[in-house]
Amino acid sequence: MSKKAILNRPTVCITGCLGFIGSHFTEVCLIKGWKVIGIDKCTYAANLELIDIFGQDKNFTFIKEDIAKVKYIPECDYIVNFAAESHVENSIVDSESFIHSNIYGVKNLLDLIISRPINSCYRPVFIQISTDEVYGDIVDGAHIETDILHPSNPYSASKAAADMLVFAWSRTFNIDYNIIRPTNNYGIRQFPEKLIPATIKNLLKNRRTKLHNQGEPIRNWLHAADTSSGVMAVIESGERNSIYNIAGGFELKNIDTVSAIVNAFDDMLDVNDCIDLNYNRPGQDVRYALNDDKLRALGWEPTAEFYSELRVIIDHCIAKES
Repeated sequence: MSKKAILNRPTVCITGCLGFIGSHFTEVCLIKGWKVIGIDKCTYAANLELIDIFGQDKNFTFIKEDIAKVKYIPECDYIVNFAAESHVENSIVDSESFIHSNIYGVKNLLDLIISRPINSCYRPVFIQISTDEVYGDIVDGAHIETDILHPSNPYSASKAAADMLVFAWSRTFNIDYNIIRPTNNYGIRQFPEKLIPATIKNLLKNRRTKLHNQGEPIRNWLHAADTSSGVMAVIESGERNSIYNIAGGFELKNIDTVSAIVNAFDDMLDVNDCIDLNYNRPGQDVRYALNDDKLRALGWEPTAEFYSELRVIIDHCIAKES
């Protein structure tokens, strides 16, 4: 690598680097030759084997730490915050860890940025990975970035609160930021509490998948690789101090998503034998949808094909079980 290329190589701090989407983005950065400082507190949802895999790259440094407690972050150009508690069901049972990670964690990261004296070092751009759920549900059409936030559950409320902190710290302390709001992500390495890997795990164990509200809620699906490329597009070409939605442009009722998984797993199975519809989620959102024209104007577009990727995920899950 030339001296000029080395000098122009960004350093990015990725929190939640062992998590589902964070690990995909870490791969993207390492492939580009960026220096990566990965931070993860190694919760139940972390992919711990990735520490050794990423560690084979000389550009990767790992710090085991809680973002709400970390005292120091090495100098970097960007902090991309994927670290979060993210499962809605868990937030309904007990919201404390969501408040800790998703609100106090973000505040701590922002405070670490403003603690850097601007006369002696550069402050990194803070990239907050938010969620479509901060807008609440929408029956028709799609949310745009300027819509009012109207979260429906403790998880989305904690993420909306984090977005508000970013706005306030930017206004008061003049930090640079982007907030990125993706729709439902899918892909390999997702912890099996989320719908797609949970359904596959249940099929492997001959169990029924519990679908809330008769499986009628609609979700927009976005592959984690497409999310990662969207985040990279914002970092490299986006307008600072602004929000970007990321949508896969592909939506299904939850019951149709499970039907597609069952059919890809074994087309001889009857989906009605594989589901349990005797559950309703409190505060249920009927449909999420985002308009991502602003991101597409940067030249980004999703490339993953949902049904083809389901087969990849199924094969990955089977291999992990064997």
